[in-house]
Amino acid sequence: MSKRLTGINFNHSFIFFLSSIIISLIIYKINNLIISPLVCLLLILTIGVSHGSLDHIKGKKLLKIINIRETYIFYLTYVALATLVLIIWILAPSISLIIFLIVASFHFGKEDTQFLIDENSSFYQLLFFLKGLLIILAPAFFHFNETITIFKYLLIDNEFFYSALEFIEVNKILYISIILSTLSYIYLFLKNFKIQKITIFFDYFSILILNYFLSPLVAFTIYFCFLHSIRHSISLIYEIDKINFENGLKIFVKKALPLTILTGIFCLIGLYLLNNNYDLNDSILKMIFIGLASLTFPHILLEYFLEKNEK
Repeated sequence: MSKRLTGINFNHSFIFFLSSIIISLIIYKINNLIISPLVCLLLILTIGVSHGSLDHIKGKKLLKIINIRETYIFYLTYVALATLVLIIWILAPSISLIIFLIVASFHFGKEDTQFLIDENSSFYQLLFFLKGLLIILAPAFFHFNETITIFKYLLIDNEFFYSALEFIEVNKILYISIILSTLSYIYLFLKNFKIQKITIFFDYFSILILNYFLSPLVAFTIYFCFLHSIRHSISLIYEIDKINFENGLKIFVKKALPLTILTGIFCLIGLYLLNNNYDLNDSILKMIFIGLASLTFPHILLEYFLEKNEK
């Protein structure tokens, strides 16, 4: 991986770490300062979603590799997968949530780290999963009841599911999982050590600080938009123009804007429809997490097949 890209990500991670401390303390100290779920949704629909808004370009690239000329096949497949996820979630929300959390853990762990790691063995895949697991575990570790409330908003009414979560909390399984995740950070940091790998611990402490001081929704929004999404966007900008980052940024914005706007419109329409049956905050939580799940699966599959076929 390019030293320049690694340096950009290092600076971004350091700034995010400092910002996490400042923002967390400000929000924590001002007891009456409540971040509306609507603000979280708008951030995710703009900054968050934009990091996947070049998927149509990647899709065309994949079709070209596998010798398929009809570009509409990509769009139909992508939309069909997203719709299928929504249908499966409605029919089996508990199973869908568990699968989504597992897939998201691996995705976050890999995407946030691969600019530092050249290895791609099964062992490193496990390390990526354990590293990304911290994003999923930290909210439950620091705010267990609030996390359970969010799950209930996501159509989860399975008593066995909540009994299992109670078992996990009572038997300190969360502690053990946090320790395993921490060990993965330490290993990735020490293996083939170089100073830029301090980025790994900037990220680690940022996630813990955000989740300790802030509500699960706000902590996740800040992480997803300003660490995960921006980091992924940086790699896309670098791919567009490896020499002139500013030029790459301009091209990225132009290419990402149409799909970002389209996704935002569909989400707002969905929010309007949901609001006919649920209150606004309930509808927003459904839109954020179930909507993200529907976009995440085709996004990850595209990345996987593109990486596999390019090799």
